[in-house]
Amino acid sequence: MKLALLASLIASAAAFAPSSSTGARASTALDAGKKSQALPFLPYPENLAGYVGDAGFDPFRFSDFAPMDFLREAEIKHGRICMLAWLGFVAVDLGARIYPLPEAYEGLTAVTAHDALVQQGAMSQIFLWCSVFEAISTVSVIQMLYEESGREPGYFGFDPLGFLNGKSEAEVNEMKLKEIKNGRLAMLAFSGVVTQAVLTQGPFPYV
Repeated sequence: MKLALLASLIASAAAFAPSSSTGARASTALDAGKKSQALPFLPYPENLAGYVGDAGFDPFRFSDFAPMDFLREAEIKHGRICMLAWLGFVAVDLGARIYPLPEAYEGLTAVTAHDALVQQGAMSQIFLWCSVFEAISTVSVIQMLYEESGREPGYFGFDPLGFLNGKSEAEVNEMKLKEIKNGRLAMLAFSGVVTQAVLTQGPFPYV
């Protein structure tokens, strides 16, 4: 009887004592209540944590069902393409040309060039070579995702000017952040410049 009474007292005391499992659940509950920095009315997408440029922006929750390294690879690639695309689009309307210029390309703007290049076959060549480069680069992406190659998303060892030489990890991450931010801006900018150019049919700055 005394042993049963003692056991019941110990059990009662234990009910008021903090435990590690309770702390873990509390921590998880706090994390679950964290809000996105970019969209404070939505919960924070936890799979974004640890990636450079994370602002909690994933309203469609792609990171819940797609590998984050794949998503980051796609973001960096599209950002780089749009930085080049914006520059090339505007350069054409500012008069930049590659000589000798075929007669069929005379008087074209960045907007009207598309249909003319399709008719001349130039767009088919661009599509072919882009497909070749895409197929080759896919090998490294597959190795990164499924073979744990250790490759970082978007990394191809391309740094001809040595911007990252001798840099600390913090400085390298700062450079990565600059690229990601400029890439995100370029994706919006290229969409905007094409839309404005089509609407106005005018030269740069398309007003």
